[in-house]
Amino acid sequence: MNSSQLNLVRNNIRDNAKYTDSGLAGYSDILYQENIAKALSINFDSRILTFNAEPPTNERPPLRSSWRESLKSVSSVVRRRIPTQAERVLDAPGIGDDYYTNLLDWSSKNIVAIALDSKIYLWNANNGDVNVICEDNSRINGDVCSISWTQDGKYLGVGTSEGDTQIWDVEQDRKLRSMYGHITRVGVLSWNKYILSSGCRDGSIYQHDVRIEKHKTQELLGHCAEVCGLSWKSDGQLLASGGNDNLVNIWDIRSSLPKMTKSNHRAAVKALAWCPWQSNILATGGGTSDKTIHFWNTTTEKKINSIFTGSQVTSLIWSLDYKEILSSHGFPNNNITLWKYPTMDRIINIQAHDARVLFSAISPDGQCVATAAGDETLKFWKIWKEKDKKNSASTSHLNKENDSSSKNSENDILMSTFLNKNEIR
Repeated sequence: MNSSQLNLVRNNIRDNAKYTDSGLAGYSDILYQENIAKALSINFDSRILTFNAEPPTNERPPLRSSWRESLKSVSSVVRRRIPTQAERVLDAPGIGDDYYTNLLDWSSKNIVAIALDSKIYLWNANNGDVNVICEDNSRINGDVCSISWTQDGKYLGVGTSEGDTQIWDVEQDRKLRSMYGHITRVGVLSWNKYILSSGCRDGSIYQHDVRIEKHKTQELLGHCAEVCGLSWKSDGQLLASGGNDNLVNIWDIRSSLPKMTKSNHRAAVKALAWCPWQSNILATGGGTSDKTIHFWNTTTEKKINSIFTGSQVTSLIWSLDYKEILSSHGFPNNNITLWKYPTMDRIINIQAHDARVLFSAISPDGQCVATAAGDETLKFWKIWKEKDKKNSASTSHLNKENDSSSKNSENDILMSTFLNKNEIR
């Protein structure tokens, strides 16, 4: 009640007017409210509720301008379109339908190597040329069970069914070296500069220093079944291994004992991948009885995430530019799936092949993924697009120069070793 209303009531009382016009029952009510107001320190001469600013109007902006704003906000969010059809499909007759082998790799020079019927085919992604190395099976001495490019893309490591670990000069189609020691097939290889790691069916891992005659510098014994996954961390300090004993081991380069061992998977672990932009994170994928991807912090040795995929995990590939990871799968879905990290929301699922997807490799620019499957096809998928890197162009250029000089020096060491020690067998 404001002062004008109160005066109106008082005037009505003095003039014997009706009290109902004031909204009050009588004079006693007025006195009662005045006493309450004094006790609560309420001033009757001021309004209790007032606007501090002008009240809102009913005026609306023109419809055209409001539509224009909506269109701008929608167009600013550009969704990345990921093709569900392969960009290219190549025949791969005679590819081994074996989960425990590794028969596909993509070099830094943009050359795809794939083993077919104990021959290694090289497909040049720059111009489409195809070459064959070790066409004579007797030069391989057994079936090809694993292949892996050196970081500079000039040499190819080859593991055979007879336990031989070989190094090939692909440009000369010449075997440079055979490094014996394993008693059965070598199903997986991984390079760390001049160190070539080989995983064997008997559960052993050899470290080969290709610069010296007595090449075997370490024997790692942490698996009781076939080693089918090997991957070096980018700094070359840690090696991850996975085996048919369902174990994941992390090895420090300075020790012959595992730094950590994980037994969370319930099937063979072939899929291993180190995160390129958070180097202490390792992703591991399990086989048919497991179908799960686990993520490990190798600094704290703790599991940080897991996702059940519903299908045998055969390989894992991190994006170089996006916070995403791609998984390839065998039974029962034969698909590839792209996941958002770390939420592990499924971005897209692609029915990739008619048989289980056994092998995958990423292009050197980080945009395309090659997959090979038991349906005897090699397919190429454009999964990622290059992000705008203008802000970091100068830094990137320096890093590329440093990487290039480092790779050149490593290549010089390897080349001089092979030229000077061709008699090593």
